[in-house]
Amino acid sequence: MDNSLPPADELVLVDRELARLDARRSQLLARRAWLLRVLYAPTAPAPFPPAPGARPAAAGPRPPVADSTPRSAQNVLLTLGGTLLTIAAIAFTLVSWGSMGIGGRSVVLFAVTSAALAVPVALLRRGLASTAESVAALGLVLMVLDAYALHRVALPETDGAGYTAVAAAVLAGVWTAYGSALSRLRIPLPAAVVAGQLPLPLGVLAAGGGPTAFAWAALVTAAADGALILWTRPAAVRITAAVGATGLGGWALLTGGWLSLTSPWSGAALLLASAALTLYAARRLPSLAVAASAVAGLAAVAAAGGLLRPAVPADWTVPVYALCGLALVSVWRPSAAPSAPSPATSPAGDDGAAGAGGRLPVGVRLGLACAGAGVAALGVVWALPPVAVGLLGPMARTTEVWSGEHADRALTSFPGTAVLVLAAAAAVLAAVPRLWARCVALALVWALLTALPVSLGLPYAATLALQLLTIAAALASAVRPGPLTRGLRRPEPSEDPGTPQAEPAAAAGASGAPGAPWGPWAPSRPRPQAPAAEPGTVLGWLAYACGLVSVPSAVALALDVRAATFAALGALLVLLAGVAVLGTGARRVVAACAAVLTATGLVVAVAAAAGWEDHWTALALLLVPGATAAVGAKARPVALPVEITGAVVALPAFALAASRPAFLALALALGGVIAAATAVRPERRRFASWTAAVLFLLATWVRLAVWEVATPEAYTLPVTVPALVVGFLRRRRDRDASSWTAYGPGLAATLLPSLLAAWTDPEWPRPLALGVAALVVTLLGARFRLQALLVLGGSVLALDGLHELAPYVVQAVGALPRWLPPALAGLLLLAVGATYEQRLRDARRLRDRVARMR
Repeated sequence: MDNSLPPADELVLVDRELARLDARRSQLLARRAWLLRVLYAPTAPAPFPPAPGARPAAAGPRPPVADSTPRSAQNVLLTLGGTLLTIAAIAFTLVSWGSMGIGGRSVVLFAVTSAALAVPVALLRRGLASTAESVAALGLVLMVLDAYALHRVALPETDGAGYTAVAAAVLAGVWTAYGSALSRLRIPLPAAVVAGQLPLPLGVLAAGGGPTAFAWAALVTAAADGALILWTRPAAVRITAAVGATGLGGWALLTGGWLSLTSPWSGAALLLASAALTLYAARRLPSLAVAASAVAGLAAVAAAGGLLRPAVPADWTVPVYALCGLALVSVWRPSAAPSAPSPATSPAGDDGAAGAGGRLPVGVRLGLACAGAGVAALGVVWALPPVAVGLLGPMARTTEVWSGEHADRALTSFPGTAVLVLAAAAAVLAAVPRLWARCVALALVWALLTALPVSLGLPYAATLALQLLTIAAALASAVRPGPLTRGLRRPEPSEDPGTPQAEPAAAAGASGAPGAPWGPWAPSRPRPQAPAAEPGTVLGWLAYACGLVSVPSAVALALDVRAATFAALGALLVLLAGVAVLGTGARRVVAACAAVLTATGLVVAVAAAAGWEDHWTALALLLVPGATAAVGAKARPVALPVEITGAVVALPAFALAASRPAFLALALALGGVIAAATAVRPERRRFASWTAAVLFLLATWVRLAVWEVATPEAYTLPVTVPALVVGFLRRRRDRDASSWTAYGPGLAATLLPSLLAAWTDPEWPRPLALGVAALVVTLLGARFRLQALLVLGGSVLALDGLHELAPYVVQAVGALPRWLPPALAGLLLLAVGATYEQRLRDARRLRDRVARMR
C-alpha cells in the first residue's frame, strides 16, 4: 500500500517544515547574541525580548544613571596601577640600581620579572582577565628594563645597535611564546610584533650596512609582517603587523626609488622585490587588491624606467617612464561578460574575478592599470607646455600686423620628444573601446597637432597650414563623428546593478517556497537610470570645442603676413559656413555666429589692405548686418543668432563713423534701412521696427547737428509725430489702453524739452507757441477725457504762463510796500481756512474726475 503524498502536498509540507526551522534558527541566533551581550557588555543588558504575543512586564521606576560603569572604573584603576608600577620600575632601574651589589641585582631582576610574568597565570585561572592584562603589561616593561640594565652592567662595551637588535629578537621570541601560552592575554603578541620590527634593520646598521642593505632588511621585515597579516588570526596582531609593513615597506620603496636614480641595478632589484611582495599581498587580500597592486605597479615602472634611463639621451627620460606606464596599462583587459566564479573553483582570498585566462584578478589588474595610467598622465602633463605655447603663443604678439616678421620661437630648450608622449598616450587610449578613453584620445590628438610646430620648430607657412588643417579636421569630425565612434558600443538604458533580483529568483527557484520572498532577498523595484549620452554627440562636441579653440590662434598667427591673413580668414569662413549648413543643433548656431565674425574680420582686412579711412570702413562693415538680415530670411534655425551677431557688428561700424558726423548719419540711416527690411518678416516685426525707428531718429538728429540746427523741436518732433500716430492706432485697436501708454511718451518728448528751452529763451515766439500747443493739448484732453493730455498740457501751460508773468510779478512786488505781501498771504490763509471743507470737497471731486479719465 503506497501512503506517499502527491508531490504538491508533499512540497507544501516541506516548505512549512523549512519555514519552522528558519524561525527556530532565528530565535536561537537572537538568544545567542543576547547572551554574548550579557557576558561582555560593560553595563547590564536589556532583558531578552519576549516571545510574540507575550505581555510586557510592568515598567517600574528607572534607577538613576551612573556616571561610570563598573567595567570602565575597573579599567581606569588597572591602567593607573600598571602605569604607577611601571614608573616605579623605571625609577628603580635608573636611580637605585647602582646602590645594590651584583647578587642583589640578580635577585631583584629575577624575582620581580618572574613574579610579574607568573601572576597573570593565577589571575586568569580566577577569571580576572583585566587585572592579568595589566600585570602582564608590567612584566613586558620589566623585561625591557632588564635588558637595558643587563647592557649597562654586564655588557657595557657591546655596540648599542647590535645589542638592541639581539635583545629585540630575544624579547620578540619570549613574548611570542608567552602570548601563545596565555592566549587570553591581548598585549604580548602585538608587543612581540613591535619588537620583531627591530632586529634586522638594527642588525644591518650594527654590521655597517649602507642604505641599500638597510632597505633590504626593512623589506624582509615587511615581508614577515605580511605573512603575519595573512596567516594569523588575532586582529591586534594583524593591525600591528600592517602598520609595521606599511612603514618599513614604504621606506624600502622610497629607498628603491632613490637608488633607481643613482644606482639603477640596485634600485631595480629592490623595487622589483617590493613589487612582487606587494602583488602577492594584493592577490591574497581582495579588499586591498587595488591599492596594493597600484603600489606594485609604480614600483615596477620605477624599476624599468631606472634601468632604461641611462641607455637613452636626456630628452628621452620622461618618455621612457611614460612608455613603461603605458605598457603596464595593457594588463587591463575588461571582459565583455564577466561571470561569477563557482565556490569550488574560486581560491580562498581571491576576488573570484580573474581576467582573461584567469591570470590576474580584476582588482589586481585594475590597480596595475591605474598605476600605469598615473605615470602616463604625469608624462602627458610634462608634455603640455609646447601645447600651451602653440595655442597661446601667436596671441602674445610682439611684432606689427602685416610686418612680415615673426615672433621668436619659444621653448627652444624643451625636449622635442614631448610629442612622442602625446602620440603614444593617444594611440593606447584609442585602442580602448570606452567612450571616456576615446574622448581623452581625441583631446590628445588635438594637443599633439597643436604642439608639433613648437616641438619640431616648423617654419611659419607649415605652422599655419597645420593649424588650419587641425581646425578643418576637428570641424569635420564634429559634423560627421561616425569614424570617431567606430568600435564603441551604443549605450542602452539599464537597471541599477545594485538591485538584487537574480539572487532572489534563484533562491526561490531552488527552494520552491511559495509566497513572496522576505528579508534581504525581497525583490526591489528597479531604479531606472538616466539615458546615457550618445558617443557621437559627446565626441562631436569635443571635436567641435577643439576646433573652435584653435581658431583665434590661427587668426593671430595669420596676421603676420597680409596674404596669410586673407587665406586663413577665407578658409575659416568656408569651414564655419560648412558647419553651419551641414551641422545640427547648437553646433550649427555657434558656427553660423562664428562665420559672421570671420566675415567681419575679412571685411576689415580688405578695408585695411585698400587703405580706406575709418568712415569708409564703417560703411563697408554694414555689409555684414545686411548679409545677416538676408541670410536670416532664408535660414530660419539660425536666423535670430545670426541677426543678433550682425547687429553687434554694426556697433563698431557706428563707432568708426563717429569721427565724420555726416557719415555717421548715413551709417545710422543704412542701419535703419536694414532693420526696416528685417521688420517686414512677421517674427521680427515688433523688435526690428522699434530698432529701425530709433536708428532713423538718431540719423535725423545727427544730420540736424551737422546742419548746426539748435532748435530742440527739430529733434523732438520727429519722435513725437510717429509716437502719437502709433498711440492713436493703439487706442483704436485697444479701447482699454491708457492714455499715458498711448500718448504720454510722445507728448513728453516734445513738451518737456520745449518747456526747458522756453524758460531760458528771452524771446517771446517760443513761449507763445508752446503755450498755444499746451492749450490745444489740454482742451483735447478735456474734450476726449484723456488724462495724459489734460495733465501734461495743463502742467506745461501753467508753467509756461508762470514764466511769462514772472517778470511782471517781480516788478509789482518790488513796487509794493514790504508789509503788503505778508498781509495778503494772511488774508489768503484766512479765506482758505474759512472755506476749507468746501475746498477739500472740490479738490476730491477734481481728483475723482481726473482719475476717471483714461
